[in-house]
Amino acid sequence: MTTDEVLASVGPRLRQMRKEREVTLAALSETTGISVSTLSRLESGLRKPSLELLLPIARAHKVALDELVGTLPPGDPRVRSKPIVMGGRTAWPLTRQPGGLQAYKVLEPKRRQEPDPRTHEGYEWLYVLSGRLRVVLGEHDVVLTAGEAAEFDTRVPHWFGSTGEGPVEFLSLFGPQGERMHVRARPKGA
Repeated sequence: MTTDEVLASVGPRLRQMRKEREVTLAALSETTGISVSTLSRLESGLRKPSLELLLPIARAHKVALDELVGTLPPGDPRVRSKPIVMGGRTAWPLTRQPGGLQAYKVLEPKRRQEPDPRTHEGYEWLYVLSGRLRVVLGEHDVVLTAGEAAEFDTRVPHWFGSTGEGPVEFLSLFGPQGERMHVRARPKGA
């Protein structure tokens, strides 16, 4: 529904609401301070609705403004992006907005690689979905399995990839400005 279609639906909605409450145009005019002719033109669509007109009507009917106006239905929330293949690794972007925190689903094929740690600005969070992910971070060399997560400042020399035993699928959340991930968990027993 476009903005013009939403605005066009306001008039009939106003008339229906007023009639359901058995309120006359004159009574609504007295309560809101809006002239009968303006109210009539609003209901018939001859006058474009504005906040100055809708707010007193919403108060008079004791309803939220969006009940008078209606709301645009939300757009399709699904993220549909093309995979990015770099150096044999395939990453599917899971966020649409550029900048800020970025989320990726990553598939690293089965392969043995010599770690080549790098540094850059940011903060990374990894979560293994399946397989085994080797993470080299500074002096640490660890293997994460399905259900395990790691987070680190990317200014520390780091590298991650397959252990060479099979493919690994993981989620990566990256904040280029050093944003940290906050995972909310329910307390035990809740």
